[in-house]
Amino acid sequence: MAARPLQAVPRRQLALPWAVVVAAAAVAWVATVALYRDMGNGPGTMGLTLLPFLGLWVVMMAAMMLPSVAPVAVLWARVISGTSAGVGRVARMSTFLGGYLLTWAVVGAAAFAALSGTGWLLTSSPTGAKWLGVAIFVGAGIYQLTPWKDWCLRRCRSPVGALIYYSGFKGRGRDLRVGLHHGATCAGCCWGLMIVLVAVGVMNVAVMAALAAVIFMEKLWRYGKPFGQAVGLVLVGVGALAIRFPWLLPGLHASGMPKMPGM
Repeated sequence: MAARPLQAVPRRQLALPWAVVVAAAAVAWVATVALYRDMGNGPGTMGLTLLPFLGLWVVMMAAMMLPSVAPVAVLWARVISGTSAGVGRVARMSTFLGGYLLTWAVVGAAAFAALSGTGWLLTSSPTGAKWLGVAIFVGAGIYQLTPWKDWCLRRCRSPVGALIYYSGFKGRGRDLRVGLHHGATCAGCCWGLMIVLVAVGVMNVAVMAALAAVIFMEKLWRYGKPFGQAVGLVLVGVGALAIRFPWLLPGLHASGMPKMPGM
């Protein structure tokens, strides 16, 4: 590694990357709440076309995911502190975060396709939409218990391990590739939780906050793994209850049409 040893970086140099990540997450939450107040929550893509939806999705993912990715981001900042300073370090950190969010934008394109399909299903088969919601919750819960989830979660829970792996990344696009790779790892860990938004509405801010808290605790709490497995059992239980209480699936109700801007 071309950078200085991690322990040689003064603590004051770590204040800036923490500030960047925290500020970005805070701005994203403010923007998300403002968009919710303007648009409300509703089924499907809420009338949005692909590009506006992706813009909305990236803001949401920044709000939900940046707090839990902060340890890796700060450790990466410690690595690049050996070769960059000031504006250069901020630019490289921004490139890392940009790559991370770009991965989630790709996931957002898949989410757009799924949500477009649910919009069609709501009009053609409301009963089918209800069972889709049940399957989403049950599937999300089961994924929490699988070896694939555990594999991704272990990599997200070990910032130093991730750093050692990323030290092998070379070239001018290094920061972008690190962000993309870590974003893909996070997506593999959290996609099961994110699909819950299809069932409850993509702009359900309360559920977004709950999922962000779950993701944060899974990755950073010492009991994150059993906690995530317990969340999986809860999700399966909610799916079972939704058979009898379909109001648990507000994102799959035709009556929950969004309040569009200017209306």
